[in-house]
Amino acid sequence: MPGLLDRTSKKRKRKTSQGHAAVPASSPVSNKCDEILRLETQILESRRHYNSIVKLLDYVKEQEKKTAIDENSVMAAAALCRVFCRLSASGNMSLIRETSKSETVIVQWLIERLQEYQRALLSMLALQSPGVSATALMLLMQLIKEGDGQPNVNEDAIWCSGVFSNILQTLVYEPTIVGARASFIDDYFVKYDDVRYHSLVRLVEFASSDVSSASLDNILSILSALETVPASRDDIKDFFGRPPTKTKHSLYSPAAHKRRAQEAWMAVFRHDLTRSQRRTALELMSQRIAPWFSNVELLMDFLTDSFNVGGSTSLMALSGLFYLIQENNLDYPQFYLKLYSLLDPHLLHSKNRSRFFCLLDTFLASTHLPAALVASFIKRLSRLTIHAPPSGIVVVVPWIYNLLKRHPACSFMIHRKLKSGTEALSPEEERWGDPFCLAEPRPMETRALESSLWEIQMLQSHYHPNVAAIAKIISEQFTKQAYSLEDFLDHSYGTMLDAELSKDMKKSPEVDYEIPKKIFSKHDTELGRNDSLVVALWQFD
Repeated sequence: MPGLLDRTSKKRKRKTSQGHAAVPASSPVSNKCDEILRLETQILESRRHYNSIVKLLDYVKEQEKKTAIDENSVMAAAALCRVFCRLSASGNMSLIRETSKSETVIVQWLIERLQEYQRALLSMLALQSPGVSATALMLLMQLIKEGDGQPNVNEDAIWCSGVFSNILQTLVYEPTIVGARASFIDDYFVKYDDVRYHSLVRLVEFASSDVSSASLDNILSILSALETVPASRDDIKDFFGRPPTKTKHSLYSPAAHKRRAQEAWMAVFRHDLTRSQRRTALELMSQRIAPWFSNVELLMDFLTDSFNVGGSTSLMALSGLFYLIQENNLDYPQFYLKLYSLLDPHLLHSKNRSRFFCLLDTFLASTHLPAALVASFIKRLSRLTIHAPPSGIVVVVPWIYNLLKRHPACSFMIHRKLKSGTEALSPEEERWGDPFCLAEPRPMETRALESSLWEIQMLQSHYHPNVAAIAKIISEQFTKQAYSLEDFLDHSYGTMLDAELSKDMKKSPEVDYEIPKKIFSKHDTELGRNDSLVVALWQFD
C-alpha cells in the first residue's frame, strides 16, 4: 500500500525539470479569449496574418447556433470591429488608381470579409438575447461611423448603403428584439440629427410596403420618439457621422426634416390600423405628430376616420381636431356637430367619463360660442342625468353651473315659465311640455334656449342625498365663481359609499324591526299581526 500510494502521488504531482509542481491547465474559455486577442494583434501587426480574420469570423458565427450569450463570439465580434476600423483608418481597404493588381486583390478580399462580418452582426442583431443584439447594434453603428469618416467616401453613401438600411429592416421586421430597438431609439435616433433624418427615409420605404401589424407596431414605436422639431439650422448640430460639407445639404434644412417625418406618418396612416395603434397615434397627435406637419390638412382624413371608430377613440380624434383648429387655424365647421353626437345615453356610464368632461370643458371654454349651441349641450346632458348613476350626475351639475356662469345668456333656462294655453305648442311641448328636441342632431336647431332645466330641479329630490344636495346649487344664487371639475371626476359608487360610511353619526337612527313568526302561512288572529306579502299574493295548500 505505501508503494501504491507513492506511485499515485507521483502521478498526481508531476515534477518539472526545476523540481516544482506543474501549473494546472487553463480553462478552454480563457484559452479562446487569449487566442482571440493574439489573432487580433497579429492581424494589426502584419498583413501576413490577414487569414486570421477568417478564424475570428468562425468564432462570431458560433453565436448563431446558441440561444445564450457566447462570450467568445461577442469578444471575437468586438475584436473584428477594431480590426476593420483600424484597417479602414489606415487606408488598407481603399482602392485608388495607383493600386497594383496584387494590392487590389487583397483589398477586395478584405471588403468581402467585411461584408461577411456585417451579415454575421445582422444575424446577431436578430437574436432574442438582449445583450447580444444590443452589442451587435453598437458594433454595426461603429462600422457606419468609421466608414462615413473616410475622406474618399461620398457623404451620403454610407447611409444609402445596405448596412444602415439592413439595420432598420431588422429592427422593423423582427418583433422580439425589443431591447435593441429601444437602444437604437435612445442612443441614436433621438440623439443625432443625421441618424433621425436617414432613418425617416428608410421608414417611409418600409411603411409604404405591405407590412404586418407587428412590424407596423415597431415603426410606430420608432416614430413615437420624434420630439422637438428643429426650428432653424442652428438646431441641427448633432451628427453621428461626418457633417455634410455642402452648406445647402438637405440635412441642414428644418423643412426637409419635417417633410421626411410627414411622409413617414402619412405612410403609416394609409394602413388599416388596429384600435390600439390608432389610439397610440391619437395620443401623440398634438405633441409629436402635428408639429412635424407643414400641411396639417393632411391629418383631417385620419382624424375623421378615427372619429367614426366610436367610443373613446372618437373623443381622442376630436381632441386632435381641436388642437389643429386652435393652433393651426384649421377650418372644420363640423366640429361641434360631431361633439354633440357623442352625448349619447351611454356617456355617463362610460369608464372614460372623466376624460370626456375634461375635454368637453376645454372645447366649450370660449365665451364667443353661440348661446344656442351652449344651451343644447347643457340641455342634452341635463336630460341624460335622468337615467344616469349618481357618480355621473355629480359631475354634470357643477359642469352646468360653470357653463351658466360663463354664458349668462343661457341663465334664462333656470326659471323658464310655461306657455299659456292660448299659445301654439310644438309636438315636443305637447308630448313632454318641453320645446327641446332631443332627436335633433344639429345643436343649433334643438330649441334648447327656449326650454328649461326641469331635470335639474327634479334631481333635487333624488334618492341619494349627495346628488340632491349638489343639484340645489342651480336654484341658489350664483355667488361661487366656478367649481373645479377635478373634485368631482373620480367619484364612483364605491367612493360615494365610503364617504357616507366615514361620516360622523350625530344621532343613531331609530330602527324598529321584528322577526316574523310565519312567512308562508297566516298569523293567528289573536296575535294582531299583519300577514306577510307572500301570503297575500299566493296561496299555499
